[in-house]
Amino acid sequence: MPNVSSADLLSTLDFQSRVHALHPRIAVFDCDGTLWSGDAGSSFMRWTMETAVLDHAQTAWLNERYEGYLRGDVSELAICGEMVQVYRGLSVDAMRAVAVEFFHTHVQPNIFPEMAALIAQLQAAGVDIWAVSSTCDWVIEEGVRHFNIPANRVLAARVQTKRGLVTDTLIDVPTDEGKVTALRNAGITAPDAVFGNSVHDAAMLALARQAFPVNPSPALVAHAAEEGWPLFYPASVRTESK
Repeated sequence: MPNVSSADLLSTLDFQSRVHALHPRIAVFDCDGTLWSGDAGSSFMRWTMETAVLDHAQTAWLNERYEGYLRGDVSELAICGEMVQVYRGLSVDAMRAVAVEFFHTHVQPNIFPEMAALIAQLQAAGVDIWAVSSTCDWVIEEGVRHFNIPANRVLAARVQTKRGLVTDTLIDVPTDEGKVTALRNAGITAPDAVFGNSVHDAAMLALARQAFPVNPSPALVAHAAEEGWPLFYPASVRTESK
């Protein structure tokens, strides 16, 4: 947890109160790092390498591309797309099955209870909830199922499928300004509340009537200070930082 002024921090009660005080009709959530800790996208990539979902050639190619991403030679947009395209030729049903196994074993234990509780409260109040992520749709749709968010409210990295198989033809990769574009394409132009953890969520956060950085990265903390956005850290993050 980065060093931030206590004046910028919201307690769980204050966080919930600020959200409910908006009386929102539409709320939008990033997923990795916002609804649960960690990056499910890169973790799923590594897990499918380790479990031989990807063959040796696919693993070698993607490892090289990801190393390029870490060096700054491959863009966020490119790598997020390639992390879905690499599964071309595999069965969609098989990908959904491995996504279920992966999420259950590697991500579900890391769901932030505060975020699950908030979404449940908003749903009970009739708020339209959307999830937006640059991670592949198979993982995100399985993940947000645990928050009772339906697949038709998910905007995630996805490719076309043909005869039940994954192709390498991209449909969308919502990251940075692409998250705003994906929302606008879905008819969402003025959400009441937006929640995100990364600087790659900044454009989407700026779209909201009120932005809520959750478990923010250092870059987003700096951006939030400029924008005057309050910060919220789930209890597990605050505990880990001590």
